[in-house]
Amino acid sequence: MDTTGWNLKPMDAEQLRENAHKMVDFIADYYKTIESFPVLSQVEPGYLRNLLPDSAPNRPESLQTVLNDIQAKILPGVTHWQSPNFFAYYPSNSSVAGFLGEMLSAGLSIVGFSWITSPAATELEMIVLDWLAKLLKLPDEFLSSGQGGGVIQGTASEAVLVVLLAARDNVLRKVGNNGLEKLVVYASNQTHSALQKACQIGGIHPENCRLLKTDSSTNYSLSPDALNDAISHDLAVGLIPFFLCATVGTTSSTAVDPLLVLGEIAKNNGIWFHVDAAYAGSACICPEYRHYINGVEGADSFNMNAHKWFLTNFDCSLLWVKDKNALIQSLSTNPEFLKNKASQANMVVDYKDWQIPLGRRFRSLKLWMVLRLYGLENLQCYIRNHIKLAKLFEELVAEDPRFEVVTPRIFSLVCFRLLPPNNKGEKGNELNRDLLDIVNSTGKIFMSHTVLSGKYILRFAVGAPLTEERHVNEAWELIQDKASPLLKIS
Repeated sequence: MDTTGWNLKPMDAEQLRENAHKMVDFIADYYKTIESFPVLSQVEPGYLRNLLPDSAPNRPESLQTVLNDIQAKILPGVTHWQSPNFFAYYPSNSSVAGFLGEMLSAGLSIVGFSWITSPAATELEMIVLDWLAKLLKLPDEFLSSGQGGGVIQGTASEAVLVVLLAARDNVLRKVGNNGLEKLVVYASNQTHSALQKACQIGGIHPENCRLLKTDSSTNYSLSPDALNDAISHDLAVGLIPFFLCATVGTTSSTAVDPLLVLGEIAKNNGIWFHVDAAYAGSACICPEYRHYINGVEGADSFNMNAHKWFLTNFDCSLLWVKDKNALIQSLSTNPEFLKNKASQANMVVDYKDWQIPLGRRFRSLKLWMVLRLYGLENLQCYIRNHIKLAKLFEELVAEDPRFEVVTPRIFSLVCFRLLPPNNKGEKGNELNRDLLDIVNSTGKIFMSHTVLSGKYILRFAVGAPLTEERHVNEAWELIQDKASPLLKIS
């Protein structure tokens, strides 16, 4: 029996040093060999149950034994998000700086729900969110020096939920709780499904979540006319419009809603205006892409995910609000065991009152380290390179008459499809579904899909930290190669 791990203590500095070195070596070796793995895991459901024991061990095992099992049993069941051949969904970036920050956060292992539980955790978060707000040129109302400020949520789903709850409670304080069934939410039908979940949690009637139809004439962005019409109709029947969610870079096609006009409509109707830039917000640190969030000045809240395309390990979703008291009034609790002088005197920020859970990790460390160890210029180059690679892929698709680019590329996502032979439109969806399945089953690359105007569309999202031009070219060659026999069958 392997007994070398029997003396591992819960926390011993020298044992940590020894074992952490082994773990770092293991992870570094993983990244050196990451291209040898199938990008999309090829295992069948339930595979792991047959490989692991039915119960936990009674006696400790060595770290090496565990690492051997990770190599042999866990990694085959991993879809490799950091692979340079990962082109699905949107990226979820990791980096050396982000990893180091994550290590430090895990090492300090604080639970920073209020200022007093670790003052540095709260104050660094305020400072770093201010830094990034300035890089994005957000309005001063979003800075911590005023009535607003920034906070790190786990995901954009949490961000939209907390601001929806704040907006809901703002209205209910005026009209009474009986008004809940009359509250109406607005967004385009391209908005992330997180909004619908937020409505479910917030008690908004499903029929009062207006997901307004979009089409190719506006590149699938939200029409101000459609929004105005919907609000006018709802007001006429006695409903209460209270929340508008606009998106900069929708999940399906990176559509950009017209923030400036939408903000004016929201303001004229007393509606909370939230801007979700979870993916594309990172690009807006580049001056040439900043105009995509023009109009954010009229927003009540703004969100971007640093863990998507900003080299910051998951999870790190950034939310700014103009009125922090709206969040606090909706989410604050003040039990006796959490009371302290600083909080009672309103001298500090307690982030527990800006989020759903009580506990929170020291997530600002990794964002701080990313900003410091890379700097603005390198981060801008990183974003621009991915956009350049996506443009290359777009050009390759456009050169092949068998394919079409479906929507204009804005950032680093290309939406395209294989054209059915002889313009047999009814065959197009099946053809592209088969192409995606065949390409992904090779394990060489991983893409995902969407549906736009009833058409099954392939999505090629460039954004993995290790992706180079050769990966894009090889991916395109693979797609072309697998398309040819499908077209003959059709």
